[in-house]
Amino acid sequence: MTPENQNADHLFGGLNVKYELDVPLAPFTWYGLGGPAKVMVHPSNKSDLSAVIKRCWQDQWPVYVLGSGANLLVADSGVDGVVIQLDDPEFKQVEFNPSHMTAGAGVDLPQLVLQTARAGLEGIECLSGIPATVGGAVRMNAGGVFGDIGKSIHQVQVMDDRGMVSWRHHDNLKFNYRKTNISELFILAAQFTLTPQDPQSVKARIKEIFQFKKKSQPLAANSCGCAFKNPLKVPADVPKSAGMLIDRAGLKGHQIGGAKVSDQHANFVIANDGASTSDVLALLEHIGEVVYKQFGIRLEREIVVWP
Repeated sequence: MTPENQNADHLFGGLNVKYELDVPLAPFTWYGLGGPAKVMVHPSNKSDLSAVIKRCWQDQWPVYVLGSGANLLVADSGVDGVVIQLDDPEFKQVEFNPSHMTAGAGVDLPQLVLQTARAGLEGIECLSGIPATVGGAVRMNAGGVFGDIGKSIHQVQVMDDRGMVSWRHHDNLKFNYRKTNISELFILAAQFTLTPQDPQSVKARIKEIFQFKKKSQPLAANSCGCAFKNPLKVPADVPKSAGMLIDRAGLKGHQIGGAKVSDQHANFVIANDGASTSDVLALLEHIGEVVYKQFGIRLEREIVVWP
């Protein structure tokens, strides 16, 4: 038995959880880049997840939470820690009642948007075209020019790094631009406040928003969506969006290795054939330096980088 197996068996021995060793993470990300996870765990319920987290905390193993991988860039060397994926049906349940909808963290966001439309409920159609799980979308307050997920959140169920579960009510939540004040390690579920509406009207709005994104963004390319957050404070004569700043800096089409700034939308960094994570990171660094030199604005990455 290898040392890696011994470590994993010690960590998860006696727990009823599925785990794998040296799992390539590239197939789990939209970029399709990066090395393996030392251990990947698939808990089947909240109780098993809590037990895993307690073990990891006791043995001081780094823990990473994997959603849809749409906003994730993994180091070429991979992740020397425990990657946990909430892909069991237990974490993908959706429940409707007259005033609220509750969705598990592992629910696919685009599918949830369509599901609410079919149910005749409006409130999250602004999220059309955003690839994410519910947990990841809540964590980063996913959204765009049409709105964000935070405005419809009633409460969020969370689990901390010691495996304790609780609900965070909307009075105790803050949703700002691409971030929240949720510090707990796991988001387990979210409850939404939605409004009854004609299903066809909601579906039409969803289609309208998706078509807008399809025309303006390279949705079919290997990327993580927007690479940088829009700057919050800029001088009056400076573009207000990261994409416009990168475009004005003359960086559309700029390439390092297999990584390239999209010709369609400058805030998208595409991974072409043969690209590595190192190429993407080098291009992101170059973009930041050029924009700062020309405009005095420091761009903040929207992409999450592991480790």
